[in-house]
Order: sequence, then C-alpha cells, then structure tokens
Amino acid sequence: MSAFDLTVQCASTRGIVAAISTYLAEQGCNITDSAQFDDQETGNFFMRVCFRSETGATLDELDASFAATGAEFGMTYEFHDTAQRKKVVIMVSRFGHCLNDLLYRWRIGALPIDIVGVISNHMDYQKLVVNHDIPFHHVRVTRDTKPEAEARQMQIIEESGAELVVLARYMQVLSDEMCQKMSGRIINIHHSFLPSFKGANPYKQAYERGVKLIGATSHYVTADLDEGPIIEQDTVRVTHAQSPEDYVSLGRDTESQVLARAVHAHIHNRVFLNGSKTVVFPASPGSYASERMG
Repeated sequence: MSAFDLTVQCASTRGIVAAISTYLAEQGCNITDSAQFDDQETGNFFMRVCFRSETGATLDELDASFAATGAEFGMTYEFHDTAQRKKVVIMVSRFGHCLNDLLYRWRIGALPIDIVGVISNHMDYQKLVVNHDIPFHHVRVTRDTKPEAEARQMQIIEESGAELVVLARYMQVLSDEMCQKMSGRIINIHHSFLPSFKGANPYKQAYERGVKLIGATSHYVTADLDEGPIIEQDTVRVTHAQSPEDYVSLGRDTESQVLARAVHAHIHNRVFLNGSKTVVFPASPGSYASERMG
C-alpha cells in the first residue's frame, strides 16, 4: 500500500477534521497517524494526517478528488508521497561539524533526503563532498562579487531541483531577494548567545561572562538576520570548571543535533509557518526509531 501525508492549513472552523476523515475513508484510505493544532490567538488551524491508500490511488488523483473539500474550507493543502525524498542543497563555509553530521545521518539512512549538491565559498570540504559522490560547487564570495555569486548559487539550486537549502554554518548573509524567493525553504543554524554575544568567538565571550547554558537555534531564513521562525532549539549545561574549548565542543555538538532535527521535521512535513513562528508536530509513533534524531 502507498503511504502519504496530507498537510492542511486554514481558518479554524467546525467540521474540518470530520470532513478530512470522511474523505479519506471514502477514498479507501487508512489513517495511521494524525496531529492537529487550533491556534486560538490567530484563528488558524493546522493538521497533518498520515495514511495508507488501499486502492492504489496516486498523488494526482488524491489531490484532484480533494479539491472540493479544500475549497469548502478555504484550505491550503498538499499531499506528499512518503516514498519520494526531498532534494536538498547544503551550503557551508569553514566550520564543518554540521556538514559532517548531515552527511553521516544521510549515509546511514537516518536522514532520508537526496543531497543534490554542496555549495561553499571555500575549498576546505571539496574532497569530503566529492568522496560522497555529491557535486561540490565552489562559489567565491567577496564584497564586490556578492550579487554575481548569489546569482550563481540560485542557478545551482534551481538546476538541481532542490526543494530545501540547508545553511550548515554558511557564514555569508543572504540577500533579501533570495530570502523572499526561497521563503520557507532555507534552514539555518546558529548558537543561541545572540544578541548578547555577537561577532568573533562568541563562545569565548560566553565563557568570560560565566554562562551556565549553551544553546543552539535552527530557524527558517528571512530578511531579518537570525530572526526567522524557529523550528528547533536545545541547550546543554556548562560549569565554571570547563574551558572555552569545552564550550566550543559542546556548542558544536548541540548545533549539529538541532540542525539535523530541524531538517528532519521539515522533510517529513511536520513544520507549518504560523506568522513569525512555527507549528511543529511530533514524529509519527510508527516511525519513531527512524525519526529519532540527536
């Protein structure tokens, strides 16, 4: 039996869940997991339904036959075939911990994506990427060539068919135009010391101030630097007995885990944009072993 996800977003009203359940039953589908959230502050309704088709229905057939129900409730909806992997481009600069972590999870099957390219403004990880049989694209970025470099990056993304761009510690600021064009399709990671500790070596700054928590935040990229809708966060405790190097090591581990969890949630269609924040549904119980990250 084919397995699908249905994601729905619309204004909250009575009868949405009943309409979706009735439709799926009439189409010979068996619901395997369902999650919903009614945001009483905004009046928005979100739902993700996992189901199996017992009739061999295709994605196009499901989409077409659901149109009337979607129109009735003014839904923004999409059906997803869970067997189809999302195409991903990774962008990286000179910190390789997140890139290495993503490649490892991808290689062992814990992160079911198709990595269709890695873009970097440095050559540091060319050999690593090529050894994984993944195209490596070196796009040098300077203050004078930034528009041309970004145009080349977008060309690579579009030609590869990438549906998601992951900034695995890519240290260049993207233009407003690129952020808007790729809205909801670029995920970034950074330490959670902002805005207290900006600039070079934030972990040393945190050490000097005696912080007790190190954290990381993964979010969608917007024109507002490091202020996009948050997908995933985590923290780890530190003590006075640890060194600045310990802070860096713990921080890199946390960044890697948080980014992987954010990417995993996105590719499984568990993340919904809700204004300046997100709704993130938990992993399906039936796939807990494969979806547990970090």
